[in-house]
This record gives sequence, structure tokens and C-alpha cells, in this order.
Amino acid sequence: MRIIKISTAQFSLKPIKSFSEFEDHVISCLKQAEGSDFVVFPELFTFELLTTFSDAKNFTTMDKKKTSEFTNQYLDLFSRLARQNGQYIVAGSHLKKEGINYYNSCYLFGPDGTVFEHKKTHIFPAEGEWDTAEGNILEILELEKAKVGLLICYEAEIPECARILALKGAEIIFCPSFTSSEAGFWRVRHCCQARCIENQIYMVHCCTVGDAGILDLAGWGRASILSPCDTPWPSNGVIAEAKSNKEMVITAEVDLDELYVNRETGAATTFKDRTRRAELYKWLYDR
Repeated sequence: MRIIKISTAQFSLKPIKSFSEFEDHVISCLKQAEGSDFVVFPELFTFELLTTFSDAKNFTTMDKKKTSEFTNQYLDLFSRLARQNGQYIVAGSHLKKEGINYYNSCYLFGPDGTVFEHKKTHIFPAEGEWDTAEGNILEILELEKAKVGLLICYEAEIPECARILALKGAEIIFCPSFTSSEAGFWRVRHCCQARCIENQIYMVHCCTVGDAGILDLAGWGRASILSPCDTPWPSNGVIAEAKSNKEMVITAEVDLDELYVNRETGAATTFKDRTRRAELYKWLYDR
């Protein structure tokens, strides 16, 4: 048995006055995740830092890019916390400037100094209003404890993204998310659950909630740790789940070896069967 303990921090945005307050907010969540192997934060939770600007009440949508001014502090903070806590931290996602482009990037920081970046490959239509560019790489990270992949919110709605990571060996996919409506939340949540079933993997859906009090920075979410809907997991596939729109940290243990058993002996062996009939889908990619 390979047991992994995972915590996901449903982070509630609020007005703050300094980066130091943001750091305190993060640490308060991490204290609730002591002893976990992985701790996950949500998509664009660093937008909370926009409230530190004195003229934030006058910001327009394009001003969301100002969060990139905190990139170095953000990277330094989570590198330090991962080392101090002896944990892998999926530090949500952050809008980062690179050259002339801005990327919605998710980072995983390890206790050994590991820094793994994933640039969102399929931006949500509204992100185009901030001139966000798209990444072009889908890779996994093979760690001592698990093989993991990262997808950011809308990417969970594109089945090929999770499929590529699963075929490369991902056992867990971490999905930081920021949805501003209940409908948006359920789109991502249902798709995360579908990706678990299709690929016989675990997915961790981590949500930004709360209201920053500026722009449209208010989230709707219910973080969860999800599995295939099959024995030995809960029938609905939900291993752990937060309460809607409330800041909280949820924690659960998952057995990675059970995934491989399920792929061979489960009621639905979708991972293998999709590969077995791959020629049937080939026409999709030859068009």
C-alpha cells in the first residue's frame, strides 16, 4: 500500500494591506494541514494581493495583471514554506509576466527545493480580457511519493489534458480552480469527477472562494478530493469535500496502489479500454 495524505485549502479572498498579511493568511491554512504529504491552494488566489494597492477600488479588468508584480515574493514564500514544513505545496496559480506575455502558472514546490511549473494550456474565455497567453506543455512530475500532474480549472473541462497526463503516468492530478458562479463551479467539479472515472486516477479540486471587494474577485466553490466511482472508494467518488464558500482545509488519505488494482479488476476498466480501442478515435486527430 502506498498511502498519500493530501490537504486542500479552500482559500477565501479578503481585503488586505500588505504581502505580509497574505503570508499570514497562507500560513494559517498550512497550520491546518500539518502532517500532509501534499497541500494544495487554488487558482489565482494571489489576486488577494491586488487589494494592497491604494487605488484598487478604481482598477479595471486589465489591472489584474498587476498581481505579477509580486511574483518574486510569491516564489520565495512558497519555496521557503515547502522546505520548512517538509511538504509538497501546490501553490495554486499565479499570473506571471514572462517577456511580453502573461501566463496563468501553477507551481509545485518541494521540501528538497523542487520547483515545477505548469502554464495553463487552455485559458477560460474571460482570461483573454487580461491578454493571458497559453502554455503548450503537459508533463508530469515523478516524485518519490507519487506521480503527479497539474491542470488549472478550465483545463479539467478538456478531456485530452487529463488523458495525456494519465498516459504519462499521473496518479494524482491537482486542479486549482477559481469560478465566480455556481454553474462555473459545477462545470469544473463534474469534469474533474469524469476525468477520475475515465482515467482511473485521483483528482484534487481546490477552490478560491470569498470576496476581495474589488473588480469581480469573488469565488464560488466547494473543494474536494475525488476518486473513480468504484470499489473500494465511496460510491459517489467523493473522498472528502469542503462546505460551499467557506474557508477551510480538508484532508484525506488515498492509496495509490488501489488505482492499479482498479484498472485491472474494477467494474469499469476505462483507462485500459480507451487505449485498447485507440484506433477507433484516431479519425479525431487526423481531421
